[in-house]
Amino acid sequence: MEEKKFDPWQFVGFFLIALILTWMLYNQAPVEEATLENVNQTESAARNVPEQSNTVVVNDSLQSNQRQASYGSFTNLFQFTTTKKVDFENEKLAIKFNPKGAQISSLLLKEFNNYKQEPLYLIKDNQNFNYSFTTSDGRFLNTGDFYFTPKVTEESGNQIITFTAEVSSAQYIVFEYKIKANDYMIYFSIRSEGMRRLINTREEQRITWDLKAFRNSRSIEYENRFHLLTYSFEDDKIDYLSGASEDEEEEIDVHWVSYKQHFFNSILIPSKAFETVNFTSESLVDSDIIDQEFTKIYKTVIPIVSEGEIDHNFKWYFGPTEYDTLAQYEIGLENSIDFGWGIFGWINKYVFTPTFNFLSGFLPYGIAIIVLTVLVRLVMSPVTYKSYVSQIKMKVLKPEVDVLAEKYKDDSVKRQQETMALYSKAGANPMSGCLPALIQLPVFYALFSFFPVAFALREKSFLWADDLSSYDSIYELGFNIPFYGDHISLFPILASIAIFFYTMMTAGQQSAPQQPGMPNMKVIMYLMPLMMLFFFNNYASGLSLYYFVSNVLTIVLMLVIKNFIVDDAKILMQLEENKKKPKKKGGFSARLQKAMEQAEQQKKAKGKR
Repeated sequence: MEEKKFDPWQFVGFFLIALILTWMLYNQAPVEEATLENVNQTESAARNVPEQSNTVVVNDSLQSNQRQASYGSFTNLFQFTTTKKVDFENEKLAIKFNPKGAQISSLLLKEFNNYKQEPLYLIKDNQNFNYSFTTSDGRFLNTGDFYFTPKVTEESGNQIITFTAEVSSAQYIVFEYKIKANDYMIYFSIRSEGMRRLINTREEQRITWDLKAFRNSRSIEYENRFHLLTYSFEDDKIDYLSGASEDEEEEIDVHWVSYKQHFFNSILIPSKAFETVNFTSESLVDSDIIDQEFTKIYKTVIPIVSEGEIDHNFKWYFGPTEYDTLAQYEIGLENSIDFGWGIFGWINKYVFTPTFNFLSGFLPYGIAIIVLTVLVRLVMSPVTYKSYVSQIKMKVLKPEVDVLAEKYKDDSVKRQQETMALYSKAGANPMSGCLPALIQLPVFYALFSFFPVAFALREKSFLWADDLSSYDSIYELGFNIPFYGDHISLFPILASIAIFFYTMMTAGQQSAPQQPGMPNMKVIMYLMPLMMLFFFNNYASGLSLYYFVSNVLTIVLMLVIKNFIVDDAKILMQLEENKKKPKKKGGFSARLQKAMEQAEQQKKAKGKR
C-alpha cells in the first residue's frame, strides 16, 4: 500500500479557493442590500401598481448593468418610468394605454355586448404593435420594449395622448393618439426627433401588428367563417386571406388592412399607401364543442424604407362592421364587408341593404325580413309564372314523349331527334324552364350573402329566436352530431319542410324520362331539404326565416297560377294548334337537329365498315 505524503501544491490550491470564496461573500453583501433598497423604493413609489408591474420594476433594477452594456446610448429607452395606464373614454370607446410600448392594452366597445351579455372587447392584452429598427451600432430594437412617458392634453374638444421615449432631451420617439368625442376612429402617429444619426437607414425598418380575434357569437364555427383579414390595394381592389385555414400573402400598394371579427372590425389606415405588406392569418377553431376564447391569429408585417427621421401617420378604426358607419369616413372601409363578388355584391350593396334599412326603420326586424321576402317574390313572380308554364307544357306533352321513347328505345339518337321535333312543332322549349331559375340565381345568392353580414340583425329577436344573426336553438342536445351541431334550430326545420313540399310540386311536372347511367334527379331533389336541415342548423336564423317564407310564398304563387291563371287544357289546345302551323327551319332547335342527324349518319357509316 502506497504511503500518503504531504502535497504542497494541493495545499496552495485549497488556500486560493478559500480566498476567492471569502472575497465573493464579502462583495456580495452590499449588492443584496442595495437591491432590496431599490425594491423597497419602487414599491413605495408604486403601491397601487399590479403585481406584474412590480415584477417588471424589480427585473429592471436587477438588470440595469446588463442593459447598459446591451443597449448603449439607447439605455434610457428601457428604463422603467411608470406602470400607470392612461385611461380614455368617449361615447363609443373605453381605452387603456400601456406606457410600455405606448400601446393600446384594452379597448372596449361601450354600446355592445358579446353572446354572453358581457362587455365586448376588441383588445384586451391580445394585441401587439411594434415599430422595429436597426441602430447605427448594429442593435435591432422594438418600440414594444420601450418605456414611454405619457402626457394628456386637449385640443378643440379632442383628447391627445402623447407618449415620449427619450434617448436624451434632444433625441426621442413619440407615439401620439388623437381621439374625438364621439367617434370610432383614432388618429395615430409615430415620429422621432434627433434620431437620424442613431438609426441605420440602410437597414429595413418595419411595422408589425398582431391580433388574436375574440369570439363574440354563440356559434364559433359559423362566426369564424366571417372572421377575415381583408385589405385594399392598388386601385381600390379588395382581397382577403382564407378564413378556414392558415394563409399568407404579400401585396403592394396597400391602402388599409382590416382584421374583421364578423360584426366588428379593427382597421389600420395609413396616410400614404404601404409599398409592400406581408399578411398572415391562422384559424384557431376546430369545432363548436370547444369553448374557445379566440378564433383567429392575424399578423401584418410592413417593411419601411426611411432616409431620415421616423414620421408616419395613421387612422385606426375600432368599431362595428356596419355599412353606414364605415361609409361615413368616405375612404372605402365599407368594402371590407363581404357582400359577395361581382353582381351579387352590387345587388346587396345598392338594393337589399338600403331596402332592408328602410323597412327595419319602422318595422320589427323579423317582420322586415318577411316584408323583404314578399317584395322579392313579387318582383320575381313573372319569372315564376314563365317557369311554371314551361313545366305545364312539358307535362301535357309527356304522353307523346313517352310514346317516342318506347318506339325508339333502341336508337337514342333517333329518339332525341323525334323528341326535339315534337317540341319544336308544339312551340315548347325544355330550356325555357331552366332560364327563369338562372335569372333568379343572382338574387338567391345575393340574399345568401346578405343575411350573414347584416349588422342590423345582431341581437334582434323574433318569435323564439333570441338573435336573428345567430341560430335559433329550441333544444340543446347535450352532445354533438357531426355536420349538424349540439342543438336543434327550428327555422331550418320549417324551411326544409317548405322546400320538401315545393320539390314534390315541381317533381310532378317533370317529363323527361330517366336516362340510363344518369343519376336520379328526383332523388337528388329530395335530398336538398335534408341538406338544408344540416347546413343551416348553425347559420343565422334570419337567413333560415327568409328561406322558409320564400318557399311558402313560392308554393302559394304556384297554387294561384295553377288554379286561377293557367289552364292545362287550354295549353294543350294551344300546343296542338302550334303543330298545325308551318314551322320555319332555323334557330337553335334546327341546328341541334341537324347536328344529331349528322351524328346518326356518321354512326351508320362506321357500322357499314
